[in-house]
Amino acid sequence: MAKKKEKINFKYNISVYYRLLVKYKWIFIVLLFFSLVVEASYVADKFLFKVIIDNGTEFIGGTLARAGFINILFIVLFVFFGVLAARALAKWLNIHLLNKLDANLVFDLKRKFFNHIIGLSHSFHVTHKTGSMISRITRGGRAIERITDTIIFDVTSLIFQLIVVSLSLIYFDLFSAVIILLIGVVFILYSFLFQNLSQGANIRANNAEDIEKANIGDIFTNIDSIKYFGKEDIIKKKFTNLSENTRAAMLKHWDYYRWVDGGQALILGIGTFFIIYFPLMNFLDGGISLGTLTFIYTVYVGIVGNFFGFVHALREFYRVMADFEALFEYGKIKNEVKDRPNAEELKIKEGEIEFSNVGFRYGKRKIFSHFNLEIPKKKKIALVGHSGSGKTTLVKLLYRLYDVNSGAILIDERDIEEFNQESLRAEMSIVPQECILFDDSVYNNVTFSNPKASRKEVLQAMKFAQLDKVVKEFPKKENTIVGERGVKLSGGEKQRVSIARAILANKKVLVLDEATSSLDSETEAEIQKDLAKLMKGRTSIIIAHRLSTIMKADMIVVLKKGEIVQKGKHNQLIKQEGEYRKLWNLQKGGYIK
Repeated sequence: MAKKKEKINFKYNISVYYRLLVKYKWIFIVLLFFSLVVEASYVADKFLFKVIIDNGTEFIGGTLARAGFINILFIVLFVFFGVLAARALAKWLNIHLLNKLDANLVFDLKRKFFNHIIGLSHSFHVTHKTGSMISRITRGGRAIERITDTIIFDVTSLIFQLIVVSLSLIYFDLFSAVIILLIGVVFILYSFLFQNLSQGANIRANNAEDIEKANIGDIFTNIDSIKYFGKEDIIKKKFTNLSENTRAAMLKHWDYYRWVDGGQALILGIGTFFIIYFPLMNFLDGGISLGTLTFIYTVYVGIVGNFFGFVHALREFYRVMADFEALFEYGKIKNEVKDRPNAEELKIKEGEIEFSNVGFRYGKRKIFSHFNLEIPKKKKIALVGHSGSGKTTLVKLLYRLYDVNSGAILIDERDIEEFNQESLRAEMSIVPQECILFDDSVYNNVTFSNPKASRKEVLQAMKFAQLDKVVKEFPKKENTIVGERGVKLSGGEKQRVSIARAILANKKVLVLDEATSSLDSETEAEIQKDLAKLMKGRTSIIIAHRLSTIMKADMIVVLKKGEIVQKGKHNQLIKQEGEYRKLWNLQKGGYIK
């Protein structure tokens, strides 16, 4: 198995972030301006302190009169309060605009990738764990907020401080400005070096966390199986191993910060020595005033704080890029089933279906070759055969969960690939073997197939499916919450919800995918009556393992290894030597294995 890539694609990740940010470029530009105002105000404070010290020295030395010194103090006080007011206003506006920008970016990012993932092909969703997808979208939302905050509060503050401080010091003491700039450059380069070295460890830590969360989701989804088989201890051990892998990966990532912090402390220590020694010598030689010396020291102490803010920013940048890497990989995945340019919206008028010379493979495994089948409008067609014969695959091809490799599937004599795939699926209705419900009310689960339906139409559909008899016993009637995946309902109750959904959808093509095979005989007999009413006047495709459920079909199609081996009504096929009679004799009213 190839080793998973452990390098961050900075160019791609930053380009995605930029495309999201550029929509709000003016907010961002205004934020940068206010950040510059804030950083300049801190240097202004220190300059005012320099003015007080220099004039105070002159006052003590007798070269400045008391009245003159007091006037200067009043001017400094007035300017100080002006600077303070400007800083307070700039900070308030900064936070206000940043909150707005963060909220919009998080919303846009989550919507962008949620919509993209929802639209990806069926094959993507059967090969990617739900827990990992949830983890990456959630972490990506947090990451885009962190990087924007980091840019505004840490990166720009250091850059603006270096610019303002350097320009100020160039005027007062060029050598001190050079020292501070050199400290900044060495500090930043060293930080970049070790953050770059740690990116592989960061990705490995994220991957370990994604695997852990994916398995947690899988475990909780299958909690009934764990309980029924008494495997709690095995699952606990499995989780211990997963969490240990996450712990080890995170520790290796965090260990890099020992070298980062130690090296940065050394750089700043050496820099501090030079920034104290050389300006002090210059002061003793009479090259600069006491106020200027104080100004140099205070701006240096202030900028050191921003150096450590930049360290935090750098760590956040690499963490964010690693978080983006995991999520943005989804953005590179293309939909295998693509709509043609200007694809039409499908409206099924008759419901006549034809599989014409269809060829299809799952990877290298051939399923169909030159497969042909016509399904007349408003007829009930049953597909039977052993597992793996291609029954369910035909339905997936009809729904365009996969595209055929050759040939065509026609509805009302039009190739389904001419139409928008979502409109195609919306024009058909399905009652699956197991109805997986949303953790919502019975009513809302029924309306999922037709959100625009009136309450009267919904209640009629529920009555048709005999769901009204069920919900009247519930404490909140049709407003009762069914639980995750519908766990609060029995199999028969869930199937009645599924039938009510199909009725409310009111489509001309209906698929019954082993709709009653998981039910007990009594419940099945009741639901079969509902299904018979539902199929009336519709083109119906029935996949059945229990042959007794399809005896009244207009045509039974017997499949074997992707080929049609028999066709006809039950009474015809049961009298013929062939696969259907073998299947009937094998199950004797039970299931085909």
